[in-house]
Amino acid sequence: MSDELVDIVDDDDNVIAIVTRSEMRARRLQHRSVGIAVISGDGRLLIHRRSETKDIWPGWWDIAAGGVVGSGESYEDAAHRELAEELGITDARIEFLGRARYVDEDLAAICQGYRIVHDGPFTFADGEVAETRWVTFDELDAMRSTHRFLPDSIALLLPLIRE
Repeated sequence: MSDELVDIVDDDDNVIAIVTRSEMRARRLQHRSVGIAVISGDGRLLIHRRSETKDIWPGWWDIAAGGVVGSGESYEDAAHRELAEELGITDARIEFLGRARYVDEDLAAICQGYRIVHDGPFTFADGEVAETRWVTFDELDAMRSTHRFLPDSIALLLPLIRE
């Protein structure tokens, strides 16, 4: 796990502490995160399978690029950073979709969701993405019955991008 610094926030998104990412994960502290859905020009969704080295939900499928917002970083800056790191996208105009709180036995986060329309090309240089697929929403629904998907993205972002 990383020693990068992460802002810990209360339910109103006020910073109450700064800790390392590894401490945040170990103690399941509420932090900020972003998710960016990538939609193709013909309306398909880019999904990816996470690397087995991820610190939470390794090997699971996700409907969004994204991750933890660094200490002092804005949500929007984090979204652009994650797009560049995970997909090699540096020229995207992101569209804000919404913000919500997500809590389960593994994660506590204030998540901000975005959408971009982009057909690639993509590069996967940081090792966080093991596999990608373009899917329709019907294909995604079928995959969800046989594959594990990140629950925060499904709960928070999927309803917003289906609209």
